[in-house]
Formats: sequence, structure tokens, C-alpha cells
Amino acid sequence: MRIVIAEDDALLREGLALLLRAESLDVVATAEDPGAFLDAVDAERPDVAIVDVRMPPTHTDEGITAAVEARRRLPGLAVLVLSAYVEQAFATDLLAQGSARLGYLLKERVGRVEQFLEALHRVADGGTAIDPEVVAQLLARSRPDTRLERLSPRERDVLALMAEGLGNAAIAERLVVSDGAVHKHIRNIFAKLDLPPTNRTDRRVAAVLHFLENTRL
Repeated sequence: MRIVIAEDDALLREGLALLLRAESLDVVATAEDPGAFLDAVDAERPDVAIVDVRMPPTHTDEGITAAVEARRRLPGLAVLVLSAYVEQAFATDLLAQGSARLGYLLKERVGRVEQFLEALHRVADGGTAIDPEVVAQLLARSRPDTRLERLSPRERDVLALMAEGLGNAAIAERLVVSDGAVHKHIRNIFAKLDLPPTNRTDRRVAAVLHFLENTRL
């Protein structure tokens, strides 16, 4: 796994590089600003980019903008975004690009090495990894929505875990239920959110987007 790190905090940037190299992962470049990051993507053609949301010069959304541009230049690039705070709009913007090979974690998760590495590998393998704290805060901020209110408490639990990027087997393990029960709950979620089968839309992604878009402040 070839990795590029884009982080303006020198201590975190070098700490991440040391951590990943200790795990026998190949950190091919580090960058402290979006321009240097994109240059590294062009030169190194990495498998994964770890990108801070807030980077110079304005420390607002430069990291997200750079990540989107990096994926345009290198289709299929896996991106794991790090943020100090829950910034829900950025999470939904990322998912709107498609859920494959994308992750959004709070920086505090880096200190929980096993969870951080699990998320990194999940994204690199083509999956999605949304920080559980992001999902929890979105649920706490939830505003009334007719379709979401149709869901049972268990169905909302399943949808929240889907938003974290967990597959059916992982959801079943987390909730201590059978795979069949999870499949049934997901089928009910699709029906209650008015998401019929279609060749144009991934219903799992659509359900997660609906959840995130309707839990804004």
C-alpha cells in the first residue's frame, strides 16, 4: 500500500508517517499544503491519500478540494480525510462523489491505532469508513423528517452503522443478530425511504446520503 500524507501540522504529519512505516506500510511522500500534496500524487501515484480537511492558506476546505482534485487526476485513489471536528457538510460532500474508497475520521481516532488502521485498510480495499462519533453527533442533531421517522429504532441503528461504512456481516456482529435479520432490516429501510431498485442508483449509498443530509443542524 503506497500512501501520501497531506497534513500541515508537522508533529501529526511525521507521527502518522512513523506509525504507518512501523506497520510496514509504504509512505511515499508527505506534504504540508495542497499544492505539494497534488504534486506528490502526480509524481508517486499512491494507492491511498490521508488528507487533513483544513489546510493552508485559509484553513477551511482546502483539504477536501485537494482530495477531490487528486481523485480526478488519479481515478480510484482511496482517500481518508482527517478532521479535528465533526464537519457534516464535508462528510456528505465526500459521499456525494460515491462511497467507494472514501473515509472520514476525527483526528482523535488516530490515537486509537487499531481502529485507525482498520479504517485505513477498509478504505484501501474499496470500502467506506465514517467515524462513529460523526454518526453519533448527527443522530444527536437530528431534525424531524417524515421518512426517517418511519424507521424503527433497530432500523435506525442499522442505518447508522451503514453510515459508518460497515457491511452486513459487521453490522450483524455489532448488533448481535443474524445476517438474515440485518438483510431484512436493510430491505425495510429501502422500502420506508422510498428507494426502489434501479440500475442508476446504489440504494445503500442513497440511504446513507439521506440519513446524513437530514441530520444537519
